[in-house]
Amino acid sequence: MNIKPFGDSALLISFGEVIDDEVNARVHAVARAIERKDFEWLVEVVPAYSSLAVIFDPLKVTFDEVKKAVEPLLEVSAEAFRGRRIEVPVIYGGEHGPDIEFVAEYNGLSVDDVIEIHSGKTYRVHFLGFLPGFAYLSPVDERITTPRLERPRLKVPPGSVGIAGRQTGIYPLESPGGWRLIGRTPLKLFDPKREPPTLLQPGDEVRFVPIDEEEFREIHKAEWGLGSD
Repeated sequence: MNIKPFGDSALLISFGEVIDDEVNARVHAVARAIERKDFEWLVEVVPAYSSLAVIFDPLKVTFDEVKKAVEPLLEVSAEAFRGRRIEVPVIYGGEHGPDIEFVAEYNGLSVDDVIEIHSGKTYRVHFLGFLPGFAYLSPVDERITTPRLERPRLKVPPGSVGIAGRQTGIYPLESPGGWRLIGRTPLKLFDPKREPPTLLQPGDEVRFVPIDEEEFREIHKAEWGLGSD
């Protein structure tokens, strides 16, 4: 672990160079411990896979003072931060997962194998980024690791579940994207009228649950209030 300046108004705490659930749990435990101290100089804490940026007001405090304040909090147990367990229904393949056959072929598997492997693991939300509510999850099983598209799509439907290398995540909004799409959830992951607006939060545990087309349409209609597409 090391602490270093991150610009002139932040410090970066690095817990290593790995994507690991326990390391990420510690990142969030430390972030929560810092937030609870309610330092007058604290602007924001920004967690990532294995690092934490602590943004401060340089008119109120120096880097050395911030470092001295946060160092005693770095040994907090990862158990101090636990999120919810959330099931995310997903329809795999077809028009909703146009890349699932590529993922299967690339890894020498059947489509059913990909579905079983992807939905057979509990994932941790490591952090949110890229888009409002876009959750970066624990690594997928190595057996379904697949490279990104060479050329990103201009439009990815909201709820699309993708794989990029060992990463997996869900697009909360329609956007461009280069991840391999293997399915889609009918859940609304981001709603500015909801509190909090993002369905998934850092530290939550996610389990993907395969559903069929009828179930997808029913849930989609209830979630979005616009029928299904």
